[in-house]
Amino acid sequence: MDAMTDMTTQQPSVQVSAMCQHPPSAKAVGSSFYWALRLMPHDRREAMFRVYAFCREVDDIADGADDPATKRARLQAWCSDVESLYGDGPPTAAIACLKPVVDAYGLEQADLIAVINGMQTDAHDAVRMNDEAAFDLYIDRVASAVGRLSDKVFGLSGPAAERLAHHLGRALQITNILRDLDEDAERNRLYLPLSLLRRHGIETDDPHAVLAHAHLARVLSELAARARAHFDDARTALAQLDKRKTRPARMMMAVYFRLLQKLQARGLDHVHTRVRLSTFEKLWLALRHGVL
Repeated sequence: MDAMTDMTTQQPSVQVSAMCQHPPSAKAVGSSFYWALRLMPHDRREAMFRVYAFCREVDDIADGADDPATKRARLQAWCSDVESLYGDGPPTAAIACLKPVVDAYGLEQADLIAVINGMQTDAHDAVRMNDEAAFDLYIDRVASAVGRLSDKVFGLSGPAAERLAHHLGRALQITNILRDLDEDAERNRLYLPLSLLRRHGIETDDPHAVLAHAHLARVLSELAARARAHFDDARTALAQLDKRKTRPARMMMAVYFRLLQKLQARGLDHVHTRVRLSTFEKLWLALRHGVL
C-alpha cells in the first residue's frame, strides 16, 4: 500500500467534500436532469440535488486519473462516510450535508452503498462483464439504486415505485451503454456481457475488436430490445403512480427513449458516429412530458 492510499484509507473525512462545500449548479447537474427537477417542491428539489452530488462525487473518483488502488481506497472511504450517516454519532464532514436528506426522506443505506460498489467496478484499469448476472448487478448498482433513492425523495413508495426504479434504471443505463460504446472502449471498458457476445459468435473481449466485429449489430439489437421492454414496464409502473410526483421520472424517460430511437435510426453498430439530443429537443421533451 503506497502512502497516498494509506492516507486515503486512514483519513477518509479530514476535508469537507466538494459535495458539501458547494451546492450543485444547473451546469453541473446537466440540462435534462436539472429541468426534470425544476418542477419539484423546493425542499425535495434541493434534496435531489444533494443525492445527485453524492453520485457525482463517487463517479468522478471512478473516472478520475488516480491509479486503481487509490480509487478503490477512496471509494471505500466513502462507504465509511455513508455508514456514519446511520450511526449514533455525528456524520463525517465529507458527507454531513446528506444527513438531513437521509433523515427527512428515509434513504436506505444499502442503496447509497450500492452506488459506491458500482463505481468500484469502474475503478479498475479494465472493465468486463462476464455474464448476464454481472451485467444486471452492475446496472442495478449504478442506475436502479439511484432510482430507489430518487423514489424516496419524490415521495413514492410501494410495489409500483419499486418496479419503476428497477425498470427505468435499467432502461436508462442500457441506453447509456449503447450510446457510449466507442468512448468506453477508449478507456478499456466493455459493458456488453461476454456470455451474450459468445452467443452471437464474438469470442474476443477486446473492446475495439468487439466494436469492429461483423456480428456486433445482433448483440446491440438484443440489448436495445431489452431496453425498450424496460421502458414499457416503466410506463406501466408510472400509470399506477401519482402523476405530479413522477414528473422528473417521466421527463427523464422521454429524453432517454428519444435517444434510444436516434441510436437505432443511426444504426446501433455505427458506434463511431456520436448521437446527441439538442438542448431544444431536451427542453421540448421535458416540457411535453413534465408539464402538459
